[in-house]
Amino acid sequence: MFGSGEILVIMIVILILFGGKRLPEFAQALGKGIREFKKACNGEDEMMTPSAPPPSSHSAVKESPPQTLEIPSSKDSS
Repeated sequence: MFGSGEILVIMIVILILFGGKRLPEFAQALGKGIREFKKACNGEDEMMTPSAPPPSSHSAVKESPPQTLEIPSSKDSS
């Protein structure tokens, strides 16, 4: 499909466009995307297997009590 000459030209163009500093970041993001795609194709879903344990009841954040909403009556005040 592609010969070694075409691949070399493509790699040089990519190096010129992105630069040597951004190229590793680009490759890392590409690898992460490929891994996530493979996981999705295999049916592995992060929602099904939580990696973090559920929060404990002794958390530092205090929850406020539920608030009630009062609905005014539709009485005619005239």
